[in-house]
Amino acid sequence: MIDDNTISYTPIGFIRTPFEQPKGMPIQAAYAPDAEGIIELEPAYAAGLKDLDGFSHITLLYHFHRSPGHALQVKPFLDSEERGIFAVRAPRRPNPIGLSVVRLERIEGSRLFVRGVDMLNGTPLLDIKPFVPAFDTRDVERVGWLTGRGEAGWQVQSDGRFAKDGE
Repeated sequence: MIDDNTISYTPIGFIRTPFEQPKGMPIQAAYAPDAEGIIELEPAYAAGLKDLDGFSHITLLYHFHRSPGHALQVKPFLDSEERGIFAVRAPRRPNPIGLSVVRLERIEGSRLFVRGVDMLNGTPLLDIKPFVPAFDTRDVERVGWLTGRGEAGWQVQSDGRFAKDGE
């Protein structure tokens, strides 16, 4: 019998980055435009890369594989008070799914060379989508508690607060 409340995914590949530990890594891809990474796609999915090289940016959906469970309230990097998990981008989520927009430099076989990585080395990749400004960019009226704080992210790196065992 299938349980309709259980969802299972198999990684389509893994993301290789220079970040072995959460502490010291970028807190968002936008704050790490030069951080290089390589996506090692499972060869069985290589045919799905057809035409992707026509896009300068791609959206990666991935599993926060080293997130230590979830919390409904956390203290985000750009604030000093706790916020609801759905109002932040912290990895300690009920479903630990991450999302990052990265620059696609080139594709060689089933390997994608990218810039702007903000995930740990070995992160399981769930999906790749092309970033299309007409689809993905919106004019927004408000950004909640982040109002006036976005620029501060350039100076902030992860202090490991969302890591297992203080990594």
